[in-house]
Amino acid sequence: MDKGQASRRRLLDAGAVEFAAHGIAGARVDRISADAKVSKAQMYAYYGSKESLFDAVLIDQVAGILDAAPLTPEDLPGYAVRLYDAYLDRPQLVRLATWARLERTPTGFLFTEADEIPKIEAITRAQAAGHIDPALPAADVHSMVISMAMTWSPSSLTYTATTADPAADHDRRRTTLATAVRHAFTP
Repeated sequence: MDKGQASRRRLLDAGAVEFAAHGIAGARVDRISADAKVSKAQMYAYYGSKESLFDAVLIDQVAGILDAAPLTPEDLPGYAVRLYDAYLDRPQLVRLATWARLERTPTGFLFTEADEIPKIEAITRAQAAGHIDPALPAADVHSMVISMAMTWSPSSLTYTATTADPAADHDRRRTTLATAVRHAFTP
């Protein structure tokens, strides 16, 4: 990794912490720059604006989730459990997505519709193969599985799980989540 790539990586990491804690409006470029050990001028040269840095941070965090929990439409319960684990391991992503909803994109797709089309098409193929109830719209299935996996995430209205919770609690939640997804979407 060259020096420029290392600086960008540090900015993304410091930005993830700052934006997750304070949102876009509350985040301070001075703190991000200091934490990343990159000058503000260099940060602006790389990203152009605080908002563009936020967008880059969110995309980076989502890429981490996609790597940790790839969509497997023929096994939606397993996918939901991997998402639960990914949200548990990366709570910043959920907070960042929540800030994006609050401050940038209050309605519609959080990410571009083009990003969602391959996932919806994969679910449609799994429906045709008999893995998922074909009576349910594929886009709705995708949204609901993600929402179910977020039940104990930092956006929860009832209880936010952490890695400090007892292993037995995580095992119970994984089993409950997998069972609920199986019952909800299997034909």
